[in-house]
Amino acid sequence: MTVAAKKKSHSKGLGRGLDALLGDAPSARAPEKSPEPGPRRELPIAFLKPNPDQPRREFDADAIDELAGSIRARGLLQPILVRPMGGDDFQIVAGERRWRAAQKAKLHNVPVIIRELTDEEAAEIALIENVQRVDLNPIEEARAYHRLADQYGRKQDEIAKAVGKSRSHVANIMRLTSLPDAALNALGGGEISMGHARALLALKDPAAGLKQVLAKGLSVRETEALGRAAHAPSAAAAPKSPSKTKSSGGSDSDTRALERDLSAILGLDVAIDHTKKGAGSVTVHYLNLDQLDDICRRLMGSSA
Repeated sequence: MTVAAKKKSHSKGLGRGLDALLGDAPSARAPEKSPEPGPRRELPIAFLKPNPDQPRREFDADAIDELAGSIRARGLLQPILVRPMGGDDFQIVAGERRWRAAQKAKLHNVPVIIRELTDEEAAEIALIENVQRVDLNPIEEARAYHRLADQYGRKQDEIAKAVGKSRSHVANIMRLTSLPDAALNALGGGEISMGHARALLALKDPAAGLKQVLAKGLSVRETEALGRAAHAPSAAAAPKSPSKTKSSGGSDSDTRALERDLSAILGLDVAIDHTKKGAGSVTVHYLNLDQLDDICRRLMGSSA
């Protein structure tokens, strides 16, 4: 099947959410070619194999332990979506966290839904499950989007509809992979926020900019100022961090964590500045009118 044909046949399945993809709505493929999802059944846990192309590369050990405790107490309530790979092998499409937790809970059999899926359909479902249920870190998310685009010929607006994000969010996330490894590691490790990463993309030397951000504890706006200064020869040196907007130790870490949480929810850069007296401001950054429209719709409670 050509890339164009794949796009045409698969476009009907976009934007329906994970429940539809799991079988509560028609399949992503044409109805006449797509078998109905199989009923819930049980398989030996040893028959299930993880997907080597799973978007998530890191699994929180504490979260897995907590889920394992819940499974021991109440059982595995939600089935794992798998696809047959021949013989007794079934590849996990959605539910690897549940599978890992079930192993810790020492279950011998687990409930599954077996469904025939193409590589493209399996990739999309795995991505959507992770984005909607357990957020990928930005680097994992960017690489997953690139895989849908590069390997399956998906456009950014198609990816955005499939995962329930704005097109501008998908575009901005995908750009992250052009950052140097040091910046990607800092972002994945929580040392810098998405706002910092996007500001670094505008610099001629992102690696040098990263060193300044980490050494001086620059905010997102101060990092953006580095880019403006680089494009303005007469501009003064990058501003120093105002002491009044920085709290010490744990409070600053809490603020940055809150910035990351809000950025993940909105799909946009968020900066929080506050004084020791408790006053401050929350700034949502946008790069174009599409993003501004998205902010307005969210504030007004409209999904149109």
